[in-house]
Amino acid sequence: MTCGDATSPAFNECRRCNTPLGQPAVTPGVPTHPLRRLGTAAAVAVGAASLLYLPSGLFPVFGVQLARAAAERGDRDLLLGAVAAEVLLTLLHLSAILTAAVLLIIWTWRARRNLEAFPGALPTLNSGWAIAGWLVPFANFVVPARVIANVARDSLWRRATPALVGLWWAAWLTFSVGDRILLRLENQRYDRLTPWPRSDTEFATYIRYYQDSLGPRLIPTVACLVAGASLIVLIRRITAAQEDRLAKTTPIGTGHGGLAPDAPYAAPRSAPGHPASPAGSMPT
Repeated sequence: MTCGDATSPAFNECRRCNTPLGQPAVTPGVPTHPLRRLGTAAAVAVGAASLLYLPSGLFPVFGVQLARAAAERGDRDLLLGAVAAEVLLTLLHLSAILTAAVLLIIWTWRARRNLEAFPGALPTLNSGWAIAGWLVPFANFVVPARVIANVARDSLWRRATPALVGLWWAAWLTFSVGDRILLRLENQRYDRLTPWPRSDTEFATYIRYYQDSLGPRLIPTVACLVAGASLIVLIRRITAAQEDRLAKTTPIGTGHGGLAPDAPYAAPRSAPGHPASPAGSMPT
């Protein structure tokens, strides 16, 4: 009833999805959580946060033009406008990434909790780590990836962690660590610039500042896009797989076979006197 593969009595569990023979797709009586709407919201928020980093990450292209215009006109206010514009873009990205983080944490917690109702699932970390893993210093370099890897394996019927999890986490660490390092280095370089340039030479230092910033910023920018795209794919695949599994159960409070979107689920219990599963080969 789970992955559909035929099994053999020679094994106690399905060789693909690990579901023990004779067990339903979802353990009766164990609460589960719908993911469809939340997964869609999380994927959209992650995509928005990734795209909103582009104007900030590639701002030196715009900054060079402003610095050159300021040098030609001798207008120092243009340089202040460049700083204000970059700060505004950074704040927009931070707002988007905080929204995405909240939705992602809730989605991860729900997906991890659902594993407790899936026979054959082998969660290695308590569901509380789906939240705490992002918040505990140093642990947040490892734990979120472990939780997502566990959810992906048990949701997608994989014995090994999907390579997409490793790609997402490597790209995310490159972005988050690289962006912080570059921000600190750029602030140090900016502080060494003349606050109120007057000569062409002093204006030229601002042009070089933005020109030198562009190359290093490409690294976290590309990493941000890769991390966002891979995470969106993971969210969609895991959500679809868990929803498909939950759809094999009967919704609480309904007297028909159709499922209302995002309704709570409960697995059907076997009728008295009926065996849980037939003997011999059977699909799981």
